[in-house]
Amino acid sequence: MTLFGIDRLLADPALRRPLAGARLGLVAHPASVTRDLVHALDALAATGDLRVTAAFGPQHGLRGDKQDNMMESPDFHDPAHGIPVFSLYGGVRRPTDAMLDACDVLVVDLQDVGCRIYTFVTTLLYVLEGAAAKRKRVVVLDRPNPAGRPAEGLRLRPGAESFVGAGPLPMRHGLTMGELARWFVRERRLDVECDVVAMDGWRPHDAPGYGWPLGERSWVNPSPNIPSPWTTRAYPGTVMLEGTTLSEGRGTTRPLELFGAPDLDVPALLRTMEALAPAWLRGCRLRPCWFEPTFHKHVGALCAGVQVHLDDPAYDHAAFRPWRLVALALKAIRRLRPDYPLWRDFLYEYEPGRLAIDVINGSGLLREWVDDAAATPGDLDALASRDEAAWEAERAAFRLYRA
Repeated sequence: MTLFGIDRLLADPALRRPLAGARLGLVAHPASVTRDLVHALDALAATGDLRVTAAFGPQHGLRGDKQDNMMESPDFHDPAHGIPVFSLYGGVRRPTDAMLDACDVLVVDLQDVGCRIYTFVTTLLYVLEGAAAKRKRVVVLDRPNPAGRPAEGLRLRPGAESFVGAGPLPMRHGLTMGELARWFVRERRLDVECDVVAMDGWRPHDAPGYGWPLGERSWVNPSPNIPSPWTTRAYPGTVMLEGTTLSEGRGTTRPLELFGAPDLDVPALLRTMEALAPAWLRGCRLRPCWFEPTFHKHVGALCAGVQVHLDDPAYDHAAFRPWRLVALALKAIRRLRPDYPLWRDFLYEYEPGRLAIDVINGSGLLREWVDDAAATPGDLDALASRDEAAWEAERAAFRLYRA
């Protein structure tokens, strides 16, 4: 049985003892639950020896009130526990001095999905930086990376930092939140006391979950459009579609597991992808499909698309590379229709003057490769492989688990 950090803290009085008497500020979201599906705020308040005096909600809120992206949440007062709940995705993204004055120790219990642009990663960094400035202690209650250990994609380039790019991580980083906290402390040279309550029994290389303990733990959406562990496998690739005119499946029951548009020639797309880089299609099943989004891009329009099947017996965790898969789809569209209006131009995560695709990828390199008719899959693979090898060597020092 895999025990998450929250479960170990609740079960072991010795782990709670250093927190006794301190005012705790809990950073949590809807997936911050115990093995019995009790929310961490309720569970910590029920211990009798811990005192939670404030809570902090990241994007989508403490309890999960916001469905779409870039929907801000207000501060509110929790009536059950009589404490303030501060929004870290409202008027501010970083905890303010006034917020931090409400607690002595920040307890972070956030379920990540293993991707650089997932905003809880940036919230973790901002909490660590705020704690360092105010001399507060941070305790991270660790949880699995449901996408497992593989790392993939270009690393964020200097100067491209944003709320969906906290540092020079590849798109798929392969670390847990506790491990990321350790890396941030070193990478940002933070003078902060940061402890991690590690998991017990996490085995990210074991089938069939490869990161998520299937059959042991219920899945609770960490954000509204991550409805299953399978979604986290596709997400480091399909999230790039937020920066395109293609639908990433928002407004359907399989968001971020399919993509398409009303004017997409799917058979030609799949043939072109196969011709360009057949190895980049390995590890999953691709199925032509039709869908009609009920909100977001192409709402109400019948879209021709592709579903990426990752709960199939043919799934190969080591071979599947979602970032390359979606990059290849974009390249194939550009090859088939050089004038296709692929890049969506809008204010993405409040970053003016930058195309959304560049904010998402942490540089313009992916977009430039797609748009360059002479650039080959081998060119992108060589660039990404260097970043991936460097990250593999760097992250080794921050792993908390042998697997």
